[in-house]
Amino acid sequence: MSKSLEVQGIIHSIGETQSFGQNGFTKREFVIKLSGEGENPAYPTYAALELLKDKCSLMDQYQLGQEIIAHFNISGRLWAAPGKPEKCFTSLQAWRIETPDAGFGAAPAAGGDFNMGGFTPSNNSSSNFDDDVPF
Repeated sequence: MSKSLEVQGIIHSIGETQSFGQNGFTKREFVIKLSGEGENPAYPTYAALELLKDKCSLMDQYQLGQEIIAHFNISGRLWAAPGKPEKCFTSLQAWRIETPDAGFGAAPAAGGDFNMGGFTPSNNSSSNFDDDVPF
């Protein structure tokens, strides 16, 4: 099993969900223009990723031009036709899509608005409180 990777970019295109075979296998491709740290806008790099099966619907909530972070695994397989050289097919299979600011809430307000839940810290140096950690 390979290590999970992630890439940040701007959505360039989103393909339709395609079905293959009798078992209902589905696949949806999308292309992003890489952005973020280390990318040079003068020489853009594009990457095609794919969503498989139940993950195809992940792109429904995103639009062209929107910046995303795609978490993906690398998958590859070898194929050889009779009398022809062996060929390797590699795909980037996305399994999670999010916006760069996902998971980050607003910063706490300045000025001590933090709710301490009734706890009042003691500034009394003669307190018998032992603040030495046991490890």
